Amino acid sequence: METVIIIVFLLGYLAITLEHNLKVDKLIPALAMMAILWAVIALAHLPVFEVNAELRELEPSHIDEILLHHLGKTAEILVFLLGAMTIVEIIDYFDGFATIKGYIRTRSKGKLLWLFSILAFILSAIIDNLTATIVLITILQKVISDRNTRLWFAGMIIIAANAGGAWSPIGDVTTTMLWIADKVSAGQLVVHVLIPSIVCMVIPTLIAGRFKAFQGNIEGDFENEAPKSKFGSTMLYLGLGAIVFVPFFKTITHLPPYVGMMLSLAIVATFAEIYTNSKFSISNIDGEGHDTEGHHSPVHKSLSKIELPSILFFLGILLAVAALESLGILFNYAGSLNAAIPNTDIVVLLFGVGSAVIDNVPLVAASMGMFSETIDDPLWHFIAYSAGTGGSMLIIGSAAGVVAMGMEKIDFFWYFKKIAWLALVGFLAGGICFVLLRDFVLHT
Repeated sequence: METVIIIVFLLGYLAITLEHNLKVDKLIPALAMMAILWAVIALAHLPVFEVNAELRELEPSHIDEILLHHLGKTAEILVFLLGAMTIVEIIDYFDGFATIKGYIRTRSKGKLLWLFSILAFILSAIIDNLTATIVLITILQKVISDRNTRLWFAGMIIIAANAGGAWSPIGDVTTTMLWIADKVSAGQLVVHVLIPSIVCMVIPTLIAGRFKAFQGNIEGDFENEAPKSKFGSTMLYLGLGAIVFVPFFKTITHLPPYVGMMLSLAIVATFAEIYTNSKFSISNIDGEGHDTEGHHSPVHKSLSKIELPSILFFLGILLAVAALESLGILFNYAGSLNAAIPNTDIVVLLFGVGSAVIDNVPLVAASMGMFSETIDDPLWHFIAYSAGTGGSMLIIGSAAGVVAMGMEKIDFFWYFKKIAWLALVGFLAGGICFVLLRDFVLHT
């Protein structure tokens, strides 16, 4: 029966990987795989276990208890993501991200490359790499009219955004998963992964700066659009500050991160309601023609724009991986893998390469079931770096890459020829930096 379980998982995984070829949204195989796996476990009365990280062994459990346990852990991640997504949508409702465009004053392509890379690196650490990519490519389309030039910039934004998301507990879904599961703490994650992530971003940017695509000045004039709301800048800084506040809230109260995110959402939503009642209109800066369709609340509007397919995908994939973990398959597989490849650094780097081909969320979820190291063990920090930055090597290897592909119609093979090797160089440089820091600086 274990063979049936593995076959179902691999088929579901394959369907997720071939999402673009099959023209089937990945949430469908994820949900189907999850339901079938747990149904097989229930119907076959397979024994389920809970991993005891301290004793490094499996403890017998009941299917109802173990399923409720995993649902609770998954719900923590999903509620956290819902809060963060809503705050980002509220900022966008007030056109807050247009404030960032005001920082762009130069016409030099070389300076713009560094400006966009640094912005992507910083923004992705706060609002996650996917949203940062959407915001910056939207700005890019208003600043640079030549599409071929934009493709190069978009490729470098993907690398920088993934690097920026790797060192922050709120910068990528995978780092959020590790943080909420108490595999890493916010402070130690920053200490161990920030410098390798900077290296991962800086090296490719330095190399790309010598390319012809980033020489000279951009043509045409910047679009000077009137702000849609006088509260845009305020909501941008308030929203970003509220998200950054969450790790501090967890450190002070020791409560799960989603509690802090709900508090942050409540604060941001309060100001959004106040500003909306101040005759703010998304369509008229003078405040006339107030939105009369449906509910006036920006919170309701923002919640309606939440990307629920992603939330359902995470639900499906995390509970599917939890099924393998509960059967002890991942725990036993980790032992076999360690026996075959004693060097865990190579295993983790292979995770990074694998995340470029298949989704990094199930990879990290699987690693959490495979390894039982304690909180802030360097292994978890290396997994956060590797899974976060490795996806840059293929355009379909990360959420940032996929959304950029859609927004700019980037060809898979163009990215593979022009950008993939830069991402690989950055990934390896940052990986070497991580190992050197770990062995000779942080643990001496």
